[in-house]
Amino acid sequence: GIVQEQIGHPDWGPYAQRLLDHAAGLWRNPGSGGHDDKAHPPIHPTKFSSGESRWSQDHYKLYELVVRHFLACVSQPAVGAETIVEINIAGEVFSTSGRVILAKNYLDVYRFESWGGLVIPTYVHGQQFIPTTLTLDSGVTRPPPLLSEADLLSCMDKAGIGTDATMHDHIKKLLDRFYAIKDANTRFAPTNIGEALVMGYDDMGYELWKPNLRSMMESDMKEVSVGNKSKADVLANCLQQMKACFLDARLKKVKLLEAMGIFFERWSGGEDQQAAGEVVRQCGICQESNMVLKKSRDGNLMVGCLAFPQCRNAVWLPGSVSEAAVTTNTCNSCTPGPVYLIQFKFRQHEIPPGFNVNHLGCIGGCDETLRQLIEICGTGSRIPARGRGPTASSNNGQQSNHRQRACIYCQQMGHSSSDCPSQFSGSRNARANGMNPQSGMTAEVLFSHHFL
Repeated sequence: GIVQEQIGHPDWGPYAQRLLDHAAGLWRNPGSGGHDDKAHPPIHPTKFSSGESRWSQDHYKLYELVVRHFLACVSQPAVGAETIVEINIAGEVFSTSGRVILAKNYLDVYRFESWGGLVIPTYVHGQQFIPTTLTLDSGVTRPPPLLSEADLLSCMDKAGIGTDATMHDHIKKLLDRFYAIKDANTRFAPTNIGEALVMGYDDMGYELWKPNLRSMMESDMKEVSVGNKSKADVLANCLQQMKACFLDARLKKVKLLEAMGIFFERWSGGEDQQAAGEVVRQCGICQESNMVLKKSRDGNLMVGCLAFPQCRNAVWLPGSVSEAAVTTNTCNSCTPGPVYLIQFKFRQHEIPPGFNVNHLGCIGGCDETLRQLIEICGTGSRIPARGRGPTASSNNGQQSNHRQRACIYCQQMGHSSSDCPSQFSGSRNARANGMNPQSGMTAEVLFSHHFL
């Protein structure tokens, strides 16, 4: 009946006529398919149309896809022959293959697929021949492209997330909440807030960003639909898991806020560091990331851990440094190595007599010159920022005060208690309940949304 209706179409009507011709042997009963999620009956044309007046070009293309796909499903598969040849040239084995289509069958109507191949000569086993050309092609590996909509739907299907009728709703929620964006080529990329959620949940010890939880829920719902589990039991178990997870996450919400700080630079504070520079050494605190030479927006130099803000290890440099560059030379004393030496240039009017303007130094703790300059000059530039209140004399007084007093928190010289890096995490925790200025949502709201 459905195929009979399509005979009158000018494009695929002749193929529909061939399908109904028993002598052609083109017809076959459609298979059951590899997957049926019970979301809807098989998609098929419900009536014949050669194009409605109100249809746009996209409407017609969609109708054409449905009809051609249906006709292909009741057609014989394509038949081809493939030849694989292995060739030995001076001990190196090369292989190639060629394919010949013997019967196109469904490919005659389903123009969205093609099945071709390379035509190769006929060879005999053991035959010797002279190659016409020998070329050596070079290439590079390339990173995979962003996920397309088809790729994402395929991944969701493999993970057991959603049905044909609900997958697009799941994707729409991700886009509506701005966890990801879709470009003009229908390829997806995570946003800052999406990456921050993944990092935050991972730091909490949860794998909420993986498909396992959603897949388990979908599996339980299927068990309910076939009568193997009761709706009440599945719902109670799911809510119990979610509640325990949510309450625990509220206690660890600072992890989520810290992740937001990385992607939105919320807690850069006084450090407010620019892009990381060259590697100086491996961090001795977290033992995972590298310590790099950094410059704050105020122009002050430091060597800090790339894992900031999770790891706040930092080595503050003398305030009299005007320039610094990491060299390829390494320290012979400091361990674990390598610890790369830094070429310093000091402002001459800010260092005492007897110190050289240029100094090749080590921040590993063995450099007596750097230690003395930090005790004498402190850390941070003496040049006052524009519009800042203190005069030159009051600024010098503050520097003198730094030299005389050690920090009350870490007992180190060279900075005041208000500037101590060990206290930045405290100020961060104190603001843990605040709003994220970039996203406009608290951590609790973000977490609640993710479970909807």
